[in-house]
Amino acid sequence: MLIDIGPLRHNTAFRRLFASQFISGLGTMVSYVAVPWQLYQLTRSNALVGLLGLVQLVPVVVCGLLGGALADRVDRRRLLIGSEALMALCLAGLLANALMATPSALAIYALVAVLQGASGFHRPALEALTQKLARPEEFAAVAALSSVRGTVGMVAGPALAGLLLARWGAVGAYLFDFATFIAALFFLVRIPRGQIEQVAGTAERPHLLADLAEGLRFAWARPELMGTYIVDIVAMAFAFPIALFPAMAADYGRTEAVGWLLSAMSVGALVIGLFSGWASRVSRHGRAVVIAAAVWALGIVALGFAPSLVLALACLAVAGAADMVSGVFRGTIWNETIPNALRGRLAGIEMISYLTGPLIGNVRAGFMADAWGVAPAIWVGGLVCGAGVIATGYALPRFWAYRSTVGQRPP
Repeated sequence: MLIDIGPLRHNTAFRRLFASQFISGLGTMVSYVAVPWQLYQLTRSNALVGLLGLVQLVPVVVCGLLGGALADRVDRRRLLIGSEALMALCLAGLLANALMATPSALAIYALVAVLQGASGFHRPALEALTQKLARPEEFAAVAALSSVRGTVGMVAGPALAGLLLARWGAVGAYLFDFATFIAALFFLVRIPRGQIEQVAGTAERPHLLADLAEGLRFAWARPELMGTYIVDIVAMAFAFPIALFPAMAADYGRTEAVGWLLSAMSVGALVIGLFSGWASRVSRHGRAVVIAAAVWALGIVALGFAPSLVLALACLAVAGAADMVSGVFRGTIWNETIPNALRGRLAGIEMISYLTGPLIGNVRAGFMADAWGVAPAIWVGGLVCGAGVIATGYALPRFWAYRSTVGQRPP
C-alpha cells in the first residue's frame, strides 16, 4: 500500500529532476501564499486579490500552448533550465518591490504575469521529460511521486510562509523562494545528458502553429482526455477557495492561519499520496477521477458552513485528499494515452486545464465574496462544482468508462 519509490532508486536523471522540482516547488508554495497576502495587506480587497487570477489567465493560455509546442521541438532540459532562470528573476523583482518603502501593487501584478508565462514553458518541458525518463509500467508510480512531491511542498510551503510572513513579511518569503530556484538549477544542470533522448530534428516538420494544431486535434478527438480537462476546470473554477484565505485568516485574527488553511488541503493530499500503492491496482480511471472530484466539491461545501478554524482545516484536508486521488488518475490517463512525440503539446493543454480553473476560481471567489460574503462564496461554488462534475461524467461516457491500458498488478 505504501508509495512505490522504484523510479527514484534506479534512475539518476529522474532522481535529480525530482530533487530540483521538490526544492523549487517548496519555494513556489511560499510565494503562492505571500503574493495574495501582500496584495491583501496593500489593498484590503478580496476582489483585487482575486484579480491576480485574471492577470495570470492570458499568460497561462498563450504560453502554455506555445510552450507545449516548443517542448516537442527543442532540448527539454535546456527549456526547463531557461524557464527556471526566468522564474528566479521574477522572484528577484518581487523581492526588490517588497523592499521598497511603498511596494507597488501594479508591479506585483506585472511580475506575477511574467512568472506565470515562464511556467507555461516550464511545465510542458517538465512533463515531457518526466514521461521520457519513466517506463510505461512505472507511470502510476511516477504520477504518485510527482503528486507527493508537489503535495509535500504544499504542506510545508504554506506553513513556512506563515512563519516567514509573521516574522519578516513578504521580504523573507520572496528571498526564500529565490534561493530555492538557485538550488533547483544546480540539480537541473547535473542531469546526465546521456539518459535523455533528444527531440528529433525539426527541419522536415511543419511550423510551430501546425504542431500546436496537431496537439489540439489529438486532444479533441479523445473523450478520455477531454474529460480530465473539463472535470479539473469545473472543479477549480467553481470551488477553489484560496483567494479567500487571507480574509479568513484576518477573521480568525491570526496571520499564520493563511498558511494553515492552504497546508490543510495538502495534508489530506499527502496522506493519500504516501499510501498510494493501491493506485496501480485500479483500472477504472475515468470513474475514479469523477468520484474524487465530486468528493472535493462536498469538502468545499462543508468548508462554507464550518463554524471554526479547526473544522475548516478538517474540511480542507478531505477536499485535498480527494484532489490528490483525482490528480493521480488524471496523470496516469495522460501518460498512458499520449505518445511522447506529442507529450509537450498535450502537457501545455493540461497545464491550461489545471491552472485556468484555479485562476478563474480565484476571480469568482474574490468578487462573489465582496458581493455576498465569504461563506456563501465558498458553499455556493461547491454546489455548482458538484453538479458540473457529475454532468461531465454523464456527458462523456467514454471518459467515465475509461480503463487502464497497462496491465494491473496482482492484488
